[in-house]
Amino acid sequence: MANKSKILVTGGCGYIGSHTIVELLQSDYEVVSLDNGLNSSPDVLDGIEAITGVRVVNVDVDLSQTEAALEALRAHGPFTGIIHFAALKSVGDSVHQPLRYFQNNIGATLTTMALMEAMDIPYLIFSSSCTVYGRPEKLPVTEESPIRPAESPYGATKQTGEILYDQFFNTQPGRNGISLRYFNPAGAHPSALIGEASTNQATNLVPVITETAIGLRSELAVFGNDYPTRDGSCIRDYIHVTDLAKAHVLAMDHLVQHKNQKPYEVFNLGIGEGVTVLEAIAAFEKSTGENVNFTISARRPGDIDAIYANNKKITEQLGWKPTEDIQSIMRSAWAWEQVRRK
Repeated sequence: MANKSKILVTGGCGYIGSHTIVELLQSDYEVVSLDNGLNSSPDVLDGIEAITGVRVVNVDVDLSQTEAALEALRAHGPFTGIIHFAALKSVGDSVHQPLRYFQNNIGATLTTMALMEAMDIPYLIFSSSCTVYGRPEKLPVTEESPIRPAESPYGATKQTGEILYDQFFNTQPGRNGISLRYFNPAGAHPSALIGEASTNQATNLVPVITETAIGLRSELAVFGNDYPTRDGSCIRDYIHVTDLAKAHVLAMDHLVQHKNQKPYEVFNLGIGEGVTVLEAIAAFEKSTGENVNFTISARRPGDIDAIYANNKKITEQLGWKPTEDIQSIMRSAWAWEQVRRK
């Protein structure tokens, strides 16, 4: 593009945010990151710079504090769009700390709308989640699948975000948004310079697998083997983080090029097939040659037995195609784990 569009990436030092910044820079967008380090580290900016040659500015402010965020960002605009990742994301933690999740996640979402109004920002991509579907009756889920009661406060914050954005974009001429409903992001950048590096204890399956394999954990707990699935463990749709990041660039291109059919659209973002927890462990062992010590534990509150995507809409309308599978997810995650523990 002739004039570089500048994108504000909230949660830019986080796992998905950092990988998306790399893809944006490599697609000729300019980027400003906003991240207060609640569950991330600014060290990831070094990795982004090593990959892209660009030092990204990070604005250290709490996005749920609207006035402070607006004041901090005024000097960095104007922005063409916002990609909104900033959120607390542990399903388990949200069950124990619902109010903290509501205040942080919904507060940050409200701030993005205030920024769009105050700074005249036309486009936004929202980091939503397959948790909006609750406990689906039918698989795979499509964008038209019913939004059922959330199984966790985290899921409720994503449902709320979508409701608010739907109302906002459909009453604000000239402003357009897309919600990408992720399934299970995993893996790391092929350079092994950035990857999943939560400052809080990892709760997602793939980093727990790699931490167990490298000896940081004595064993991995498989939460339940009595679900109505092919081996009794939960089924999830694992999507490589670089495939996920590329979808955000395509979504922003879609809005910037005025290809959207409505002011607000939603897209599922998953591989389109499910893998059980036990299959994921087996895929890691096969692709890396490492053993994973695991035990079967009780079911975890907030978990559903199975969910995976129908991704026809995003492949047809945005031209997105996943290029990685569960094997490459595991190989890249293991390479990253080994590099970061040196």
